[in-house]
Amino acid sequence: MGKFTVKKSDIEGVIEIEPKVFKDDRGYFMEVYNQNDMKEIGIDDDFVQDNQSMSTRGVLRGLHRQINYPQAKLVRVVRGKVFDVAVDLREGSKTYGKWHGTILSDENKRMMYIPEGFAHGFLVLSDVAEFHYKVNDFYHPGDEAGIKWDDPDIGVEWPIEEDMELILSEKDKKWPGLNE
Repeated sequence: MGKFTVKKSDIEGVIEIEPKVFKDDRGYFMEVYNQNDMKEIGIDDDFVQDNQSMSTRGVLRGLHRQINYPQAKLVRVVRGKVFDVAVDLREGSKTYGKWHGTILSDENKRMMYIPEGFAHGFLVLSDVAEFHYKVNDFYHPGDEAGIKWDDPDIGVEWPIEEDMELILSEKDKKWPGLNE
């Protein structure tokens, strides 16, 4: 476990990961993903696709989930800063409906692992953010669903700044609540 610092959340399976960063006068180097080291910290997924998005300040993406083809995700921010959230939707889980959120940024270089069975979303806190994530299943059109980002039954404490205008897709504005 020498290459990563691991912080487990209150929700079983959700893990925050900080890679070791080697800095010198030229800049820095870090190993972002190493299958053997990830297995050592309990992440044994066969990641099959990498995705990247760019968003501007105030964009809230989520809370997204997959119905028949759930995806585990390893997420990080390449540029900028986001508040990243995972909501436990695993049937029978003792933390069903609970959420975990953390700041991911190019500065802290933190990653978050989200197992299958979770809804996921993020709020962009910087002017621009580039968000990268590895997934363990391919995208299946028509399999996406979601939960209302501000569902009071979940109670995510989004760090919405006073002067921030939220920007959501039409789809994200219409998701039902957890108990609907």
